[in-house]
Amino acid sequence: MLKWDGHTHTRYCKHGSPAAEELYLDRAVELGFQRYTISEHPPLPDRWIKDEKLMAELAMSIAELPDYLAYARSMKERYAGTLDVTVGLEMDYLDGAEAFSDAMLEPVLPGLEDVVVSVHYLPGVGGMRCIDFTPADFAEGLLAHYGSMDAVAEEYYNHVEKALQWASRLPVRKRLGHINLIEKFRTALPELDPGLVERRLRGILPKLESAGVGIDVNTAGLRVATCGKAYVPEWFIGECVTRGIPLVYGSDSHKPEQVGFGWEWFEQTVEKARTER
Repeated sequence: MLKWDGHTHTRYCKHGSPAAEELYLDRAVELGFQRYTISEHPPLPDRWIKDEKLMAELAMSIAELPDYLAYARSMKERYAGTLDVTVGLEMDYLDGAEAFSDAMLEPVLPGLEDVVVSVHYLPGVGGMRCIDFTPADFAEGLLAHYGSMDAVAEEYYNHVEKALQWASRLPVRKRLGHINLIEKFRTALPELDPGLVERRLRGILPKLESAGVGIDVNTAGLRVATCGKAYVPEWFIGECVTRGIPLVYGSDSHKPEQVGFGWEWFEQTVEKARTER
């Protein structure tokens, strides 16, 4: 199994760490990783979120994008022969603003190697709302809008399916980011019907298979007190193994010390799935 951390962040993340990228990469080398994808949040449309303070924390500006890409490429060159560093982005699926993403990606696609496509936003009270900011914000902006956790989740998975369709057109290696991010605050919000989650995820599996889109097996939920589990269920990993859907471990590290977090869980879960099948 290739030891690959496929979802990581940098000093260009406004809600992460200002640490130099070398600290992340040296940690990856120390842990024996062979490949490491730098996948920062790219710019968002102006006022995508109406809360100006929160908006400023979500992504880099348009002006920073060329600098970020040059930074990532410089790391690729610096670690050549020691660690396979790949240049990527964590693209947000922007419902109704796909043209913004298409236009932003067009000039930079030739230099990209990996794209993680994630759903972080849903329509809610007052416009687009983050699904992963705080439990209180989720309740105020989404529960109040949809009326129940199950209704929010149905819309979330609708967006995941749209994200999958959009991602399928990208001419680079691509995967869906933290497919069950909707469960980030599961112990702090009303219970979500597990049958609904399984039904929607099972419906996504054949679409992943036919689209050639992989899965970011994101372990960040294991370090979130209100979640306590990875953002990809073990049974879903097993189904991906059976169907040949690419699985790429992702620490979703926002600090150097988070690089490699949960790798052992990922390795054991995938090996178990392979053995059982």
